[in-house]
Amino acid sequence: MSDTAIEVQDLVKVFRRKSHEPIKAVNGLSFRVQRGDIYGLLGPNGAGKTTTIKILTTLLAPTSGIARVMGYDVAAKPLAVRRQTCVVLQEDAIELYLSVRNNFRTFGRFHGLPAKEIEQNIDRLSELFGLREYLNEKGMDLSGGLKRRVQVAKTFMVDKPIVFLDEATTGMDAFNKRRTLEAIREESRKGRTIVLTTHLLEEAEELCDSVAIMNHGTIIAGGSVEDVKSLGLRLLYLSLSLERVSETVIKAIHERQPLRLEVKDNTVEVTVRDAALALDILAAVRATGHVQHFEITSASLEDVFVQLVDKEGSAG
Repeated sequence: MSDTAIEVQDLVKVFRRKSHEPIKAVNGLSFRVQRGDIYGLLGPNGAGKTTTIKILTTLLAPTSGIARVMGYDVAAKPLAVRRQTCVVLQEDAIELYLSVRNNFRTFGRFHGLPAKEIEQNIDRLSELFGLREYLNEKGMDLSGGLKRRVQVAKTFMVDKPIVFLDEATTGMDAFNKRRTLEAIREESRKGRTIVLTTHLLEEAEELCDSVAIMNHGTIIAGGSVEDVKSLGLRLLYLSLSLERVSETVIKAIHERQPLRLEVKDNTVEVTVRDAALALDILAAVRATGHVQHFEITSASLEDVFVQLVDKEGSAG
């Protein structure tokens, strides 16, 4: 049995519209996902992430190229692909007039699960996703974040080897998001392959084994999170806690042209290309204000993402 769960080669999707130029949403995409991995597709709006997910789940036919899921070609064997997968798309899919418990039951029956297994899965998933107290509430009475959490949890009612999650934590507050990410990680430990798209790069950095950064329908960087973070960019993150952030401090930092500068209360966060510039900024700030604490770390996946997308955009 192959270790590859998903294989994509030179995938293209063109949308043709009357009296308009064709739109190439996916443009020569190629990647592999190993069994049991959590794989993240990252990119700005319009990068082609959702289109890719819809092709892999047989909701859209590719224009050209090859996509295989668990060895089955998505164009030639769509029913076989669907038997291997579950998917959460950006659109909400929860029965508003049913209770949370009956949403789970309906989903389980739709997939042919016996009643005893359905009840066991409801008990397990309501605990795992923190939904036990909401089981008797109707879908219409839940917040947007809770509806989304029910939708994600419902997907794990069925024991399919591959789960696709398109912006799974949309609308969730920090607590709900944390609970959902922990639950997704727990399901992955059972050997499921999970493919997710997200705009929240700290989420991908925490959760994913491998990622691909997409832009304009192509992959501009891919590999493990650490591989992507170290793509020769050598970005560093400098955090400075001050007694007071003055205009003089901000001016001194701006003069050294960091890649990013953000002020949060009395903390200044700066992203730079190398250690020499980080130390230069630290010295300049020390000369203009009292530094209570500082920290220099490797840049986050978000910093690398922004740098790569900006670089590609300027090249185009």
